[in-house]
Amino acid sequence: MNMPLYTLAQEYRALAVRLAEGDFDEKAIADTMEASGLPEQIGEKAQGCEMVARTFEADIPAIDAEIKRLQELKKARQARADALRDYLLRNMIASDIQVIECPLFRLSVVKNPPAVEVFDEKQIPQDYFTSPPAPPPQLDKKLIGQALKDDHDVPGARLRQGLRLAVR
Repeated sequence: MNMPLYTLAQEYRALAVRLAEGDFDEKAIADTMEASGLPEQIGEKAQGCEMVARTFEADIPAIDAEIKRLQELKKARQARADALRDYLLRNMIASDIQVIECPLFRLSVVKNPPAVEVFDEKQIPQDYFTSPPAPPPQLDKKLIGQALKDDHDVPGARLRQGLRLAVR
């Protein structure tokens, strides 16, 4: 019977608990667990999971290359659209045409809002400069971790031991 990994893991754990509650020696427990076939089935499922994960990872360089290609295409298309609009504006100005009515849109030459042009920053009075706010202090997790490892109390922090899957 082909069961999912989580079902196999649940059955393995349930069998281990039942055997531990019984009056069996370690060899009998190990033999019974092995005879159930669950360790082998779990191993096969784990191998399958890792192979699928590696297949996904194998696609990543191709996806990265496609993302880069599409970003370059987007940039080129935007530059081309901007160049066409600039070309249109220059020619409307050159021919002294202010408005072109089209069925789907209206093209017109309009003034931009006034923009500040600073031609010599040294002449600008200090009143017109701003100071950026100071960045907030950053936690130094390495320093906190070392203090906790050295048995120092750090209020608001503790060491936590997590788990990860190692594949060699």
